Amino acid sequence: MDSHQLLIDHISEIVSLDDSIKSLIRERFIPRHLKKKEMLLYKGDVSHHMRFIAEGCLRNYNIDENAQEHILQFAVKGWWINDLYSYLTETPATFFIQALEDSVVLQISKNELTKLFDEAPALERFYRIKFENAYVALQNRTIHGMSKPIEERYSDFRNTYPEIEQRVPQFMIASYLGITPESLSRVRKRMSSK
Repeated sequence: MDSHQLLIDHISEIVSLDDSIKSLIRERFIPRHLKKKEMLLYKGDVSHHMRFIAEGCLRNYNIDENAQEHILQFAVKGWWINDLYSYLTETPATFFIQALEDSVVLQISKNELTKLFDEAPALERFYRIKFENAYVALQNRTIHGMSKPIEERYSDFRNTYPEIEQRVPQFMIASYLGITPESLSRVRKRMSSK
């Protein structure tokens, strides 16, 4: 399946698209090929694009004042990735986005997306629903990250994202869970012995 068809199928799960809208999507979403470890967005740059992952795996992360990485999101084929705050407010990004594998991202500039909304109101509805879902998921992750024990957080991660655990290094999973790699190693050892 070609990259644009994957995006069209993804959008069609939520809203109906006629052939003219499908053509506009193919025309306006531009593929960007990334090599493993290549940066898609740097902290401090403004995010001017919405990005859909057509192939590969990426991460969205921050580095604190102690040079510690904090991973907010992993994203694989069929998912979206962005520094949404930077995109919406047109202010400098607070996150880095990096390819963890060779990847293909379909991206559309904010100006082009706004024009597309005028031409195809169904797409505006699609994005509203995606933004709502992203907000709920972020809030849920924040609440669970503060209240659940480490074993439960790791188990939830494995159950929710089984394909990601096999594709990213353990130290990155630890960062995503907000724990040290050593703590994750102990948790994995305890869970495997049960």
